[in-house]
Amino acid sequence: MRIAINTRFLIKDKMEGFGWFTYEVVQRIVKDHPEHEFYFFFDRPYDARFLFAKNVTPIVINPPARHPILFVLWFEVGVKRALKKHKIDLFFSPDGYLSLAAKTPQVGVIHDINFEHFPLDLPKTASQYLRKFFPRFARKAQHLITVSQYTKLDVARTYGIDQGKISVAWNGVSEKFCVQTEEVKQQTRVAFSNGRPYFLFVGSIHPRKNLKRLLQAYTNLFETGRTDLDLVIVGAQMWKSKNEGVALTENVMEHVHFTGHVNQDDLVRIVGAAHIFTYVPYFEGFGIPLVEAMRSGVPIIAGKLTSLPEVAGNAAEYVDPFSVDEIKLAMELLENDADRRQALIELGLKRSQDFSWDLTAQKVWKVLEKELAKLS
Repeated sequence: MRIAINTRFLIKDKMEGFGWFTYEVVQRIVKDHPEHEFYFFFDRPYDARFLFAKNVTPIVINPPARHPILFVLWFEVGVKRALKKHKIDLFFSPDGYLSLAAKTPQVGVIHDINFEHFPLDLPKTASQYLRKFFPRFARKAQHLITVSQYTKLDVARTYGIDQGKISVAWNGVSEKFCVQTEEVKQQTRVAFSNGRPYFLFVGSIHPRKNLKRLLQAYTNLFETGRTDLDLVIVGAQMWKSKNEGVALTENVMEHVHFTGHVNQDDLVRIVGAAHIFTYVPYFEGFGIPLVEAMRSGVPIIAGKLTSLPEVAGNAAEYVDPFSVDEIKLAMELLENDADRRQALIELGLKRSQDFSWDLTAQKVWKVLEKELAKLS
């Protein structure tokens, strides 16, 4: 059978959430199923390392799709033509965008629908596009995959989709994340936090990641002399200023370190060297950084809303993400309670064993295989 895959987020040195999901899942599917032909749809020149096996044919479809108008052109014109031209049997889209005009059966992965609940967190044009098209994508799909039970129920409820049409495949975690030696931890702190131990946040700098309240909580702790830790923030800037409008004094800024996007090897070291991982989004479809921290033996403070309790289980100190005081108190508690930190480390290492990209790929393939069987 011929299977086309939307691989537009496989971009060398710029991999983020959708890209890593695509990379980890698709490479396993392609290598495990040489009996099928796979057509990768890129929206720009591609790196050869993303052609995972001999049964992959790369196709570049213009224009590069990074704006709502270009999304429509890419999916409704370019993808539609390519599906027909190459006689594709099934189209799989790991980022959830589908071609409404195409007649080819399609399966999409919806990671979350935060834009339905917090539309003002996005630029107006992007927000309008997502709220107009994603309900249609959800209804167009032969089957949907979500990365958490929370998102499955949210999509079903919000879009009126039968839950039987939606399967859950948790995200996995790279095996590179592991407990670091003290020597590596110290070297990492020298490189990224002036040699000081630190709280850590990892994620795109986007309103729903709640960086504003985290910065406020840290500032309150620091200015009252109640923390000896710095704060390291890893992630690419999205639409707002990197400090999310929080007025940071010069003294505080000396202890807050914005790294921007880092490569995976650096990320592994930065996560592993953290004293406490602080991850308090008010909306999240899964939260891969939580699993990365758990595998790295780092204690976690997490928001208690949406999918995060499903992911972290009993391996996190939970807070109301809308309460700066709760975030601050949890940061202070874990910094000063070595026994609680150690308990969370042990619980996290155990919990992290439930997440695997092999398992994710198997669950995704099970859905694709079922849809292919309908075509036989």
